[in-house]
Amino acid sequence: MRVKRRLKRSVIVAICIIIMVVIAIIMCFNYYKKINSYEYKLGKIGYNETEIEQILKLDQKNIDNILTKEYNKVIPKFIKQKHFIYENLDRYLAYYKENQRTDKGHIVTLVNVNCDNAFYTKTNKADENKGNLILVNKYNYLTKDYKTDDLVDVSVLYMYGKQKMKKEAYNKFIELFNAAKKDNITIIINSSYRTYEYQEDLWQSYANGHGEEWADSYAARAGYSEHETGLAIDVTTYGVKEQEDFEKTDAYKWMQDNAYKYGFILRYPKGKEDITGYNYESWHYRYLGVDMATKVYNSGLTYDEYYTYYIKK
Repeated sequence: MRVKRRLKRSVIVAICIIIMVVIAIIMCFNYYKKINSYEYKLGKIGYNETEIEQILKLDQKNIDNILTKEYNKVIPKFIKQKHFIYENLDRYLAYYKENQRTDKGHIVTLVNVNCDNAFYTKTNKADENKGNLILVNKYNYLTKDYKTDDLVDVSVLYMYGKQKMKKEAYNKFIELFNAAKKDNITIIINSSYRTYEYQEDLWQSYANGHGEEWADSYAARAGYSEHETGLAIDVTTYGVKEQEDFEKTDAYKWMQDNAYKYGFILRYPKGKEDITGYNYESWHYRYLGVDMATKVYNSGLTYDEYYTYYIKK
């Protein structure tokens, strides 16, 4: 009986030891898992639970990159912005350092469209593969030998002077013109396709008369004008003597409510001058196609913003 009792005790002791070892292994594993978790590592840097929650929305590669940086309470605030792009994080931080009173959402917007750089600096060749969606602005240029294909002459019914447009854009403008006519509105094109040389002469004439800074706020430099694509138009209506007066007309109101239905967007809206780089132009419209124009219109974004966040990738 004593032998059996000793055996039972030995078994119990062995089982207890095994259980203790298993518990120790589990505890070690959990501890190892904990200290190697992103939550723990981010916490050690100094981030609180709310900040960690924001950071964990990033993919693994970007979280690993965050771990190489010192604690910065501004990083999670940038991450929560709707149009945050991780690749631009360091530029957001650099811009914020010099402009701490600027809203973080606006900083994200400015950096995304390259406005943390001076206009006409750090430029890139416009992506011609985007077709009607090509972005041409003060950071994306067309080369001097760029050729716009499929240009057609605009009928005298729809224009002042002599004009050309890309065929698809022209056909949709005719639809727009006819729809406006039914509402007793007349939309007239007074500028459309321009050559590189024409744009060069136009900008230079402004610069000669008012200086380069003034010229840059009213006209694009050669190679940086949407008009060179054949997709941009300046419009007016009867009775308007100065372009700025177009905003005061019923034709302007009609375009605001209906242009997107035919594939056109107001390209340089009011209040967006620091994003587009141009003074507000109530008369300048850009053809994108009905589907894309509707999306841009509904987003409330400038095309510079929309392109960078939704099309460029």
